[in-house]
Amino acid sequence: MDEIIKVSALSKKYQMGTETVEALRDVSLSILKNEYVALMGPSGSGKSTLMNLLGCLDSPTSGEYMLNGNQVSELEDEELAAIRNKEIGFVFQTFNLLPRLSAVDNVALPLVYAGLSKKDRTAKAEQVLRSVGLGDRMAHKPNELSGGQRQRVAIARALVNDPAIILADEPTGNLDTKTSIEIMALFEQIHKNGNTVILVTHEPDIALHAHRVIKLRDGLVDSDTKNPNITSLLQESKA
Repeated sequence: MDEIIKVSALSKKYQMGTETVEALRDVSLSILKNEYVALMGPSGSGKSTLMNLLGCLDSPTSGEYMLNGNQVSELEDEELAAIRNKEIGFVFQTFNLLPRLSAVDNVALPLVYAGLSKKDRTAKAEQVLRSVGLGDRMAHKPNELSGGQRQRVAIARALVNDPAIILADEPTGNLDTKTSIEIMALFEQIHKNGNTVILVTHEPDIALHAHRVIKLRDGLVDSDTKNPNITSLLQESKA
């Protein structure tokens, strides 16, 4: 299988006053196309820093990052933005929806930057909203939706550009247990549809939905293991 992500000796340092903080230290790892990976670790472990680098939201201090065959570790901000818009769909804990826009207009927003016409943007947004089970909520604004419905809108927005990678940062952090289970089932479906899914979480029960779990500690990869339940998960998915 092809690597979609390959990082080699990736490091990130921040200057805080007179102190240099090493948030990430010589991290090397690969993620294959259509893998479902969870990044775990306590606060300060480096998982958020790694997520920001993988998502092209930040640049490393040193090391190499290859994304889908592109060398992105040395790109300028504008080039990073273009790669980000094309290759990656983001899902955040706080949903990040625009309160004055309807669900369909929130989902269509990334397509503005892709240059699609208003008609085409709306048609694509409606199609993706239906795929996440919100065909009857397209005209609703965020304050008219439940937390789970808002997260579905956010997931639809992440999918609308047909990105190769879905990067989800604590996507169930603001949701109750029942809704969290529903949202994780949706991520499993997204993975089955062919996307690479990278899930950032500190919750072990959420991480166990992934097929591979990478744990970080003190800016280093502490462990990188297959989900022990993956065989039964795959058997269930084929049943």
